[in-house]
Amino acid sequence: MNTLTSAPVAPLLNRLFAEASEQSPMSLPGASELSREDLDRLMRSKTDYLDFYTRLKDFPLAVSRDTGALLYMLACSCKARTIVEFGTSFGISTLHLAAALRDNGGGLLITSEFESSKVAQARNNLAAGGLLDLVEIREGDALLTLGRDLPDSIDLVLLDGAKALYPEILDLLEGCLKPGALIVADNADYAPEYLARVRSVEQGYISIPFADDVELSMRLG
Repeated sequence: MNTLTSAPVAPLLNRLFAEASEQSPMSLPGASELSREDLDRLMRSKTDYLDFYTRLKDFPLAVSRDTGALLYMLACSCKARTIVEFGTSFGISTLHLAAALRDNGGGLLITSEFESSKVAQARNNLAAGGLLDLVEIREGDALLTLGRDLPDSIDLVLLDGAKALYPEILDLLEGCLKPGALIVADNADYAPEYLARVRSVEQGYISIPFADDVELSMRLG
């Protein structure tokens, strides 16, 4: 048994995924009236994201079970010791990544979340999973919190915050990415500028779409 598939992490994730499946941002007042074009505009906005995600502060916005398993497998297979995550939310993806660090023998996961209530929830979940000691949660706008005091070498990155900021977050982290570092971007179809960059060998990346909503990229040497 490994950390991900045994107690306390496995039953905790089962509960969190079950709770997440019962909550939808579309239940917010007015949400059902949003057109696909309106949703795309909000998701791609570089100016409205703080208000947009503040309205979603009570929703887990969790990765899928498959994406969570992918994160764990990638982090384990590359023997990651340093991981950076953009967008903690309730900590479901964070639990998968921290479980991999535990099974890799330790390390550091730096994650950023600007909603204080979500920071508290994520901290509680990580403590319940026995993984809080591996995680540094930085509260605030990731453009500030991930712009300082980074590890010299980053093995793996998860981008799962405001989609329009993916290029800017990559700018902050790029100088610390080791050759072969993996980047997982959730819902990257809302970040065309980011996709154009990581799909360009000339810009130092190789990248493929994975499943329906994940872009998996690697930093070239």
